[in-house]
Amino acid sequence: MTQEEQIEAIRQRARKNFSKGFNCAECVVEAVVNLVETGLPKEIQKLATGFGGGVGLYGDTCGAIAGAVLAVGAVHGRSALPEGEPKEASKLAAQELYGKPGLYRLFNQIPNRIKDKFGSTLCRDITQPWKETWLCRDHALHCREIITESAKIAAELILSDKAELASQPFGANVENLADTPDACPIKG
Repeated sequence: MTQEEQIEAIRQRARKNFSKGFNCAECVVEAVVNLVETGLPKEIQKLATGFGGGVGLYGDTCGAIAGAVLAVGAVHGRSALPEGEPKEASKLAAQELYGKPGLYRLFNQIPNRIKDKFGSTLCRDITQPWKETWLCRDHALHCREIITESAKIAAELILSDKAELASQPFGANVENLADTPDACPIKG
């Protein structure tokens, strides 16, 4: 199966998952853990349940985005910190996150790409038109599109060259990091 076929298979599985009753976060995680070798048990998808509706219907970060973050983390996340002298190990740990390549650059693409396409990353904003008619047909169809796009983004980040993707410039971020010499907060 080609990379494009794998991405499409993940997209379609996540899309179908919504009509089966999975929530937005579960849709993405279930598709990835069943179609990509993560080395983790399939039950890992249980971690996604609480993220539905922007964390238990609270309306914060869209569950599909959270599911994409969990799915990418299942493949590219850290399972241990660097070893060594505490000061040096701490510097290396920060470099893994903030560096170029750096994991934050990889994960930062998920919310930025969703915001570019859908105008927000917050469930309450994305679903505002259906506040009074939650899960009506139009709302469900809209959420299904966000789920499908989030699964596509996760699949692309998982199946493409990690070093290349983790070297991309930062999108919007809370630290206002950019690709300038003083962008990395790691002090040496």
